[in-house]
Amino acid sequence: MASVTYDKASCVYPGAEKPAVDELELSIEDGEFMVLVGPSGCGKSTSLRMLAGLEEVTEGGVLIGDVDVSRTPPKDRDIAMVFQNYALYPHMTVAENMGFALKMAGKSKAERAEKVQEAAKLLGLEEFLDRKPKALSGGQRQRVAMGRAIVREPQVFLMDEPLSNLDAKLRVSTRAQIASLQRRLGVTTVYVTHDQVEAMTMGDRVAVLSDGLLQQVDTPLNLYDKPVNSFVAGFIGSPAMNLFSGSVNGDGVTVGSLVVPISHATRSALDGDKEVTIGIRPENFTAVGSDAPGLDATVDVVEELGADAYVYASLKAGVDSGHEGAVVARHEARTVPQRGASIRLGAQPDKVHLFSKTTGDRLPV
Repeated sequence: MASVTYDKASCVYPGAEKPAVDELELSIEDGEFMVLVGPSGCGKSTSLRMLAGLEEVTEGGVLIGDVDVSRTPPKDRDIAMVFQNYALYPHMTVAENMGFALKMAGKSKAERAEKVQEAAKLLGLEEFLDRKPKALSGGQRQRVAMGRAIVREPQVFLMDEPLSNLDAKLRVSTRAQIASLQRRLGVTTVYVTHDQVEAMTMGDRVAVLSDGLLQQVDTPLNLYDKPVNSFVAGFIGSPAMNLFSGSVNGDGVTVGSLVVPISHATRSALDGDKEVTIGIRPENFTAVGSDAPGLDATVDVVEELGADAYVYASLKAGVDSGHEGAVVARHEARTVPQRGASIRLGAQPDKVHLFSKTTGDRLPV
């Protein structure tokens, strides 16, 4: 096992105007489960493939432990990769698939059988060892792909959206199994996903990328509570944070009839800007009376989830918020408003996030 370091690593595809990954600086500790997350085209898979040796590092370097592997062939990097499409050999049994890399490495038949048996027991695949992939479910195939990686005992596991082909219920159970397995094995793992719920529930730390640039790397809770910019704020969380345009007036920022007090530090950071971006999480909205400050909206859709409900509403005309699309608020599930009803949404000032309208950066409070 080993640490992984991206040392200002860039990847530029031939003919591209800008890098797919631009000077990525990221340190992954030995035994850590690091998740790379972001929208399609953000550079997360390219970053993983640079580590695997499947994409060229144009500038900078990639290190496994203290060794720069930027120019090392993939087969010599001591990594094991789990792909989205499983990549199993259809003509081989489960046992043969799991032990194939060991066979190519010249390991004896007895040693291969022992390691395959150990991995199968760990993954609950013992009864399937004689089956071929076509006789397995999607979740079982994914476990076989995991087993093939485990038997190699690599320094680093690389996982490229391994749950994308599974149904919703199976994804939830399998991600828990992968996270639990990684903690038992203690192998450094780099996991790529576009699903921020997956990222938040699996990673020790999460790295958020956008347009090839690292936006923030932190624990899931810190990403949620203290996003460094409006992009991270709007990407992390399900449903996403509501973002509005607010006007700076006197000692506060106003959106609708809601006024958020600002400190001297915030005002200094604004540097004369008259507008800011206000962020409010759905759970930080509360339904208030018509005489209380808030945002007036009309209910469009209510998602009833049992214990909770989410209200999707459109801001009423005259509320100059700059907000596009529906406002989302969490609501007590047993007393949800009806579609078409008018509501006023208030928020506690200490639960509001402020971002620069110009740079998108988080403002001090």
